Amino acid sequence: MHSISQVEGTFVDVEGRYVIVVGRFNHHVVDSLVEGAVDSLMRHGVDAGAIDIVHVPGAWEIPLAIKRVLEVARPDAVIALGAVIRGGTPHFEHVAGECNSALSRLQLEFDTPVANGVLTVNSIEQAIERAGTKAGNKGVEAAMAAMEMVSLLRCFGDDEASQESAS
Repeated sequence: MHSISQVEGTFVDVEGRYVIVVGRFNHHVVDSLVEGAVDSLMRHGVDAGAIDIVHVPGAWEIPLAIKRVLEVARPDAVIALGAVIRGGTPHFEHVAGECNSALSRLQLEFDTPVANGVLTVNSIEQAIERAGTKAGNKGVEAAMAAMEMVSLLRCFGDDEASQESAS
């Protein structure tokens, strides 16, 4: 009988370079997400010198900054943090939707984890709940996802090295 193989990331093999890209808009909420993400990375053994934080105006600008970070800095993972809070106009849907779509495209294009910690909520109360009160801290969750993916991808080896040896 053939056994089923399972592969998953851990939170042990997570060393590497992490870049946190932060939208300043709604900073009173986002600052807590950043604190949670940095704390989580460091608690799992990521050196403070291997964590960079890039600030942009808001969620709309996050994907462009991440694209440049991926092109230039080539980190092991990027963590996107921000808060888009619904208002009385369709602006919310456009910003939230485009930001989410772009983050997904970037991680596939650059073969690098891009953890999405951009809150998309209906009210400031919901944002506060997700920034460290009732609903946990989504910055911590995004950092955990980034670390797990870094570890998981290491299970498959370095893609560039394997392509070079195949040539």
